[in-house]
Amino acid sequence: MRCSTLLAILTGVLLYLVLGALVFRTLEAPHEEGQHMQLQDTRRDFLSNFTCVNPDNLQALIEEVADAIGAGVDPSSNATFASQWDLASAFFFSGTIITTIGFGNISPKTNGGQLFCIFYALVGIPMFGILLAGVGDHLGTGLRKAIAKIETLFLKWRVSPTIVRVISAVLSILLGCLLFVAVPILVFQEVEGWTLLESAYFVVITLTTVGFGDYVAGDSGDAGSDHWYKPLVWFWILLGLAYFASILTMIGNWLRVLSQKTRAEMEGLRAHATDWTQNIQNMSVDFRIAGRIDDPFKRRRRKRRHGSRSHGNHGKSVEPLDYFGENLAFIDESSDTQSGKLHLNPLLDPAQPNLARSRQPKRRRQRRPLGVLTVAV
Repeated sequence: MRCSTLLAILTGVLLYLVLGALVFRTLEAPHEEGQHMQLQDTRRDFLSNFTCVNPDNLQALIEEVADAIGAGVDPSSNATFASQWDLASAFFFSGTIITTIGFGNISPKTNGGQLFCIFYALVGIPMFGILLAGVGDHLGTGLRKAIAKIETLFLKWRVSPTIVRVISAVLSILLGCLLFVAVPILVFQEVEGWTLLESAYFVVITLTTVGFGDYVAGDSGDAGSDHWYKPLVWFWILLGLAYFASILTMIGNWLRVLSQKTRAEMEGLRAHATDWTQNIQNMSVDFRIAGRIDDPFKRRRRKRRHGSRSHGNHGKSVEPLDYFGENLAFIDESSDTQSGKLHLNPLLDPAQPNLARSRQPKRRRQRRPLGVLTVAV
């Protein structure tokens, strides 16, 4: 990933965090302030109604209650003590460790418990990751079979494969939301006595492994007294996490196939562009071949001009002709030699008056000995 892309993503995440901070502060800060003011008013009213109570003793009682709440004890219950560390609750707590949810409604307070929790998490989290992958694989296999039947049905109707994939993904997500979100919301609303919003809040926060701990299944209501309830909730968490993990894996595979197809198309376009460029280069090389073939003619012409300058034309600057001019001059000279004329006197040939006049100043110096030979004969 390029640095510019990474900085852009980081900027987007930071802006998203700032947005969340502003929204939560606007929504929650007034409620917190109201609760604080209500607590102070209640404390003041209690001291004014019961003047015999020392304020310091009341403050000590409040601190004891706060510590008890932090330890997981419910101070509002006057019934017989019920431990939060029974076997079912401890099993559920261990499950929240290895799933990394960590509700926080109960936590180890002793040194031994905290030390054991460290090593337990280090070993249990990888084990649960392996289990989650296996369960997700099996769920994904069944999901792929169901999706294959749906895709076959749509393909018989001659629907576009891309549209079929989109429909399959939407149906898979809807099926998972129905089984692992919608139904549990209704169940928790009925069993725990929560509102619909509170139940949906707990389900989403749990399956996303956020786990604030303000709402925990089994902490309220009559269902918490049943020893099977919390282990059953943990198995729901396992199946829900595995299902959504398989959904994300399936969508990732589709995106990878799509990216590979796009990459193959881009490579094909790049290959066509390379072939076109190579053809253009070959054409340019073909055009340059004529100049390379004329190089011997050019050297011969330069030698002839150098010989002319050695007879007294040192003062004149002679610029070389282009390839085509020198080539034509050599061809004319060669054709005259092969025809047996030997450049005797072009003026005697009535068939080429223009050619004789054009060559007279060029051949005057070379034909002077030949003219003398003609007169002598």
